[in-house]
Amino acid sequence: MRDTSPGVAPAHPDGPVLPGTGRLRHAPADHPPVRRAKIGVLLANLGTPDNYDYWSMRRYLSEFLSDKRVIDYPSWKWQPLLQLIILSKRPFTSGDNYRLIWNHETNESPLMTITKDQTRRIAQAMAALHGDSVLVDFCMRYGNPSTESKVQAMVAAGCEKILFMPLYPHYAGATSATANDAFFAALMKEKRQPAARTVPEYFDHPLYIEALAQSVERAYAGLDQRPDVLVASYHGMPQRYLMEGDPYHCQCAKTSRLLRERLGWAPGSIDTTFQSVFGPEEWLKPYTVKHVAELARQGKKRIAVMAPAFSADCIETLEEINGEIREAFEHAGGEVFTYIPCLNDDDAHIDALVAVIADNLAGWVR
Repeated sequence: MRDTSPGVAPAHPDGPVLPGTGRLRHAPADHPPVRRAKIGVLLANLGTPDNYDYWSMRRYLSEFLSDKRVIDYPSWKWQPLLQLIILSKRPFTSGDNYRLIWNHETNESPLMTITKDQTRRIAQAMAALHGDSVLVDFCMRYGNPSTESKVQAMVAAGCEKILFMPLYPHYAGATSATANDAFFAALMKEKRQPAARTVPEYFDHPLYIEALAQSVERAYAGLDQRPDVLVASYHGMPQRYLMEGDPYHCQCAKTSRLLRERLGWAPGSIDTTFQSVFGPEEWLKPYTVKHVAELARQGKKRIAVMAPAFSADCIETLEEINGEIREAFEHAGGEVFTYIPCLNDDDAHIDALVAVIADNLAGWVR
């Protein structure tokens, strides 16, 4: 009978493993070593270039912008434009932007540093609950460490079950779905395929909303004057995707509403906007960069901006929001721009992520 006591992974079905050998007690001498069964929790974020030089940026951007979930134009039309025109120039400008926010102490992007910190904190929480039977690690959808490499490592470590968690509170085809695609593709290459689960979106989880609310309350408590408006800036997507059934827009709107209700604010006190517009199509509106400028022209001289859809600060928050969007507001006459950082490895955020993971491990651990 398998050991199903709380927090303990089951023994191998063919019998106990001889201590220190990795061999099954009743297996022939030439049987390959068998590791004690574990459960893997694999966190996934968008990704980051290895450095901000031209070729590192080009490799990263080529992988990212070649993803059909991100840009769904026909390859015959898109790839020549991408490879011959966009990737001849954009690596330079993107590299300059990454250089501004780069963590030179560890020689990595802030997203990498923060994801490592989140993983460490979650691993500590899982160890407190389940000992060494649950292995926690992270991967990136684009760049390194790849999803495939981490799935291989977990299988090699004895993970017979893997819970895959895209670190996106809101579902979108261009984020959650493509992360899951990479996970499933990695599983296809495994001889001994583990059981697998994916974590769904958690945009309305009470602890996630609580973590957002606490971050707003902390930020406001440190200001001399209360901002006139709080802008919740979400990553954008083409309007067409909404029409085709992607639920992202509706989930963002609900997050803003739940946050406002938790804060006890009146309707209209939080504006929902969308950033990072790319290409000629119409994207979800209002566009953050234009909206903050309009607020300034309307006499809203003090605003705060947060990014609820990002689990960690990255190029889109540290450079785009706190750079380009801030400048648009100030250029239009705005006076005080407050950026509220992402939840990162804040205690309340880690508590929320651990709770979501625990919910999705139900039946695998007690």
